[in-house]
Amino acid sequence: MSKDKDRAIVVKRSAPKKAGHHGGAWKLAYADFMTAMMAFFLLMWLLSSASTVQLKGIADYFNQPLKITLWGGDRSAEDSSILKGGGRDISTDAQGVTRSTDGSSSRAERTASHNDEDSVKQLQGELERREQVRLHDLQVKLMAAIEANPVLRQFKQQIRIDSTLTGLRIEIVDSQKRPMFATARDVVEPYMRDILREIGHTLNDVPNRIIVQGHTDAVPYAGGEKGYSNWELSADRANASRRELVAGGMDEAKVMRVLGLASTQNLNKADPLDPENRRISIIVLNRKSEEALDHDDSTTTTLSDDAAGSKPLLQRLAQPLTAAPKLPAAAPPAQ
Repeated sequence: MSKDKDRAIVVKRSAPKKAGHHGGAWKLAYADFMTAMMAFFLLMWLLSSASTVQLKGIADYFNQPLKITLWGGDRSAEDSSILKGGGRDISTDAQGVTRSTDGSSSRAERTASHNDEDSVKQLQGELERREQVRLHDLQVKLMAAIEANPVLRQFKQQIRIDSTLTGLRIEIVDSQKRPMFATARDVVEPYMRDILREIGHTLNDVPNRIIVQGHTDAVPYAGGEKGYSNWELSADRANASRRELVAGGMDEAKVMRVLGLASTQNLNKADPLDPENRRISIIVLNRKSEEALDHDDSTTTTLSDDAAGSKPLLQRLAQPLTAAPKLPAAAPPAQ
């Protein structure tokens, strides 16, 4: 009996069985799906960013690659690829341009060309910024010179300085009480002479060239537009202003144009007869405007073949011009 009491009791408990693993096939399928979606969106993004020429080149490339590879043939995209496709080189938009080097050198050339274009654009932008600063300094200097001169200070209401797309515009505007020129003539009044000479002295501080424009009001001459008119008067006054600018110390080579515009560009468009429309405009050209005018001067025009083959026209052009009859002088109005 005692032996039974001292015997150890062993209790065996078995752990519950775990369910078997279901496998990871769904994860592989999901990863493949996400990869395919990523490739699809990348393809759509590339197609949306490509130009029409590039899309056409891609389509031509895959149009007949096997035929050209197996049997040979002409192709526009000449590269070192084993699989030589059709179509032209899409690395450039120029027609008829082919690529005969490997991809690495072509990419290097395109990168170098792109960097050169960026450098040119940056240089042009820097030059434009410097020019804007230079013209702004000229504007400040002119305004300071007017304020410092007691004679000119009393006429500052007739001097307007502003920036335009073509450059810095300086305008001396006429007044009913203070005319800039003698009545209907190109004789410069003394105060106008002082203003022009002070401006001419200051314009030498910048290398930009200038245009001098003369404007009148719409009051016609008694003889009409056939004789001495506002066109001649505005041109003569602009040229008289040019002479005063040069007399003030401005380099004569800075003048690029002297124009007479009559009453075609009125300040007061509501009243063409307003004395304010009589003015002299001095435009300090920026680089773009100056280059555009130089380009216009250097551009030549030729007669077409049809015009050159018209003998009667050439004969008429070759005939000497007869002098126009002189018109009687008309009494000028008050300008």
